[in-house]
Amino acid sequence: MLITANNSVLVMIDLQKRLMPAIAGGESVLQQCLRLGQAAQLLQVPIIGTEQNPASLGDNLPEIKALCQTTISKTYFDACHDGLLIELDKFKPARQQIILVGCETHVCVLQTVFGLIASQYQVTIVVDALGSRQTLDKETAIERMEKAGANLVTSEMLIFEWLQTSNRPEFKSILKIIK
Repeated sequence: MLITANNSVLVMIDLQKRLMPAIAGGESVLQQCLRLGQAAQLLQVPIIGTEQNPASLGDNLPEIKALCQTTISKTYFDACHDGLLIELDKFKPARQQIILVGCETHVCVLQTVFGLIASQYQVTIVVDALGSRQTLDKETAIERMEKAGANLVTSEMLIFEWLQTSNRPEFKSILKIIK
């Protein structure tokens, strides 16, 4: 059940310019996503971004886009239908643990989680790095994803699992990100 940096891919879903101002607690969600992205980069965890209909919702925020090795433009709410599985295939068989963060929890995150589980990936959602416009939508979606088999973690839990030991050379740099 331990999530390791060597087996993970971080997927940042739809952290877009026109969407984020409408997200309840959006600034906190963004900060957690940035912390995770920075830690993932230090620990060489690949990062994939998605953008839902960027012509309408705008691109991902520049600070998010800068963290991602690739960004998928999509029209389906389930990113698996618009190229996510193709991107993840590049990391097989080594990386089967897919970590999801982003917006909206009850739409694109939820449907992507279901698509990934159906494709036999180990899926983890980072609950403090997820956002929706309405809190009830977010809470209900998290419950559904957990019942479907997704693991739930917080940002700090994930970062320390990726680290596994304070002996890693990245440890002090990661502590600066956490604090």
